[in-house]
Amino acid sequence: MNLPEQPSGSEPPARPSPASMRASDADRDEVADRLREALAEGRITPEEHAERIDVVYNAKTYAELEPVLSDLPSQHAPRPRVDLRKEPAPAPPPPQSPHLVAVFSGVERKGRWLVEPTTTVTCVFGGAELDFRQAVLSRGEVTLSVTCVFGGVNIVVPPGVRVVGSNFAVFGGTDLPEDDTTDPDAPVIKLTGMLLFGGVSVERRAVGEKRGRARHRERHQLHREHQELHREHHEEMRRLHRERRGERRDARRDRLRELRDERHHGR
Repeated sequence: MNLPEQPSGSEPPARPSPASMRASDADRDEVADRLREALAEGRITPEEHAERIDVVYNAKTYAELEPVLSDLPSQHAPRPRVDLRKEPAPAPPPPQSPHLVAVFSGVERKGRWLVEPTTTVTCVFGGAELDFRQAVLSRGEVTLSVTCVFGGVNIVVPPGVRVVGSNFAVFGGTDLPEDDTTDPDAPVIKLTGMLLFGGVSVERRAVGEKRGRARHRERHQLHREHQELHREHHEEMRRLHRERRGERRDARRDRLRELRDERHHGR
């Protein structure tokens, strides 16, 4: 049998691409095993597994099998690891003396410091600066016992901390901010002690907030409240004036009616 000769210079027939080649039953079973592993690992849902299995056993070529595994990691490729370890909690600050004394001098506590259940502050012709914004309270309610004679104590607390004053003052006083939280579990700083010709001033500021902004905010709020009270007072005065004017008008009308009745009866 003589076959026709190919013309000189003709190209050999193109080979089919690997993707277009036919897949075997073993290939389909291998892909199905990969899908079962993905289902067991939680990578795909049972609904997705059922849909992909149908595609696998209906596939005829590698091109039809490839999209089924396109979003799943390869068996031999390194898989990303998830670190579930939590960052360790920062260690509490080292304890310091719970007794602060300032005699003709000053003392301060700021930054990250440990607040004992009871801290005593004694100021005699001196002052103390206590910043609780980054402090670590040893318990939910701590006591600050202040004895101040011809001196002063300035305290800064962060938002969300309740300050309760129960100290005794003679020719002195305690300036406390209003509570900004209704949480019954909010931290509490309780002030006790005695003030003699001295005072305690408590200011609420957030971390990083400069001194004076909170006071400015409070003054602005007080100014708005005063404006509102002035407006309400003005409205009340206008209402009373209208009522009195109406009463006088009604009284004149009644008097004129009485006079007309008297003239009518006089005739």
